[in-house]
Amino acid sequence: QVRLEESGGGSVQAGGSLRLSCKASEYNIHNDCMAWFRQAPGNERSGVAHIDSAGRKSHADSVRGRFTISRDLAENTLYLQMNSLGPEDTGTYYCASLRKECGSTVIPSPGVFRLWGQGTQVTVSS
Repeated sequence: QVRLEESGGGSVQAGGSLRLSCKASEYNIHNDCMAWFRQAPGNERSGVAHIDSAGRKSHADSVRGRFTISRDLAENTLYLQMNSLGPEDTGTYYCASLRKECGSTVIPSPGVFRLWGQGTQVTVSS
């Protein structure tokens, strides 16, 4: 079954770090556009970062310099390294796959992504 499975969420204090992982199963991410989104209660799902098939990356202004998206093609896994976390980063984090090339240098809107993980909770306390 084609699926994405996130892990690595948790509770940390402000200033701490977490690394999220997103393992793809039953398909190959090599030619895929993938992204991380997050959603806080009462808010819409918003883009955090994306990476295209060539490895080019973009990050939302709110996380640039603190978060880094990456991938390990051998492990078929997407990552999000999150440093200097603050309470504003609290939310459920989702990885998503477009299942094709990005066609964009900015994070595509969530509506175009075809495959989603179940989400992993990140809670940052002050």
